[in-house]
Amino acid sequence: MNLIEIKDINAPELDVFSRLSEVQLYRYNEPDIGIFLAESANVILRALEAGYEPLSMLVETERIDIEARPVFDMIEKLYGRDKLDSIPVYIAGSDTLTALTGYELVRGLWMTLRRKPAISLEEFCSGKTRITVLYDIVNPTNVGAIIRSAAALGMDGAVLTYASVDPLTRRSSRVSMGTVFQIPWTKVTKEESQGINLIRSLNSYGYKTVAMALTDDSVSIDNDDIRANEKLAVILGTEGTGLPEEVIGACDYRVMIPMYHGVDSLNVAAASAISFWELLK
Repeated sequence: MNLIEIKDINAPELDVFSRLSEVQLYRYNEPDIGIFLAESANVILRALEAGYEPLSMLVETERIDIEARPVFDMIEKLYGRDKLDSIPVYIAGSDTLTALTGYELVRGLWMTLRRKPAISLEEFCSGKTRITVLYDIVNPTNVGAIIRSAAALGMDGAVLTYASVDPLTRRSSRVSMGTVFQIPWTKVTKEESQGINLIRSLNSYGYKTVAMALTDDSVSIDNDDIRANEKLAVILGTEGTGLPEEVIGACDYRVMIPMYHGVDSLNVAAASAISFWELLK
């Protein structure tokens, strides 16, 4: 393997692990499709299994034969020994890596991987009957948790508006426990996200849209008539402000989760899990 001991934490080849922002990684090496950073063996293994190409690794020396070994084995299995030997694996002790990154690594293992080309909304929707829409959800923890629930509870995929956090950000993928690599998702364009354009597009593809919102005409999420629809898109809004009124009004249904003890709402990630479970019964 191509093990490279870190002697200078300011070396430019280490920028991808510590000094480039998520946006810079997304645009890295344009006009290529960009890269992303995955953290911990569990997340990295799921990314590899999903077909994302490994580019480089950063490993705490003490973790090479623990967390890193299954990753090495997976790369060799998928790509062969030559590929494994060609990938630079930067190694150093925990103190050096903390100085490089500014904080302790989770299980001492990072990997950069190449992104896949984006797919259109129409292509994404083909063959899917139950999807969720993350409408301007900007908290990476919520994005990761929602996608994890969608994958675990049988949704066919997730659509994210242009302003929503990228699921491949380090925190989102880690919170999702790597399920961002196990369930299809796509981000739509800025134009597709404006106003009620996305709702109209989903309707044109045969979906009935379900807004998670507390309104005068909201019905309980436990609704057989809604479940009976062949194709459903569950629309989730950002924490705090929720969905825009025009989006709520454009949806076919407005649903709520009954609350007790004076509580008026749940965290969007918790609400998503309940809605997915109920609508897939």
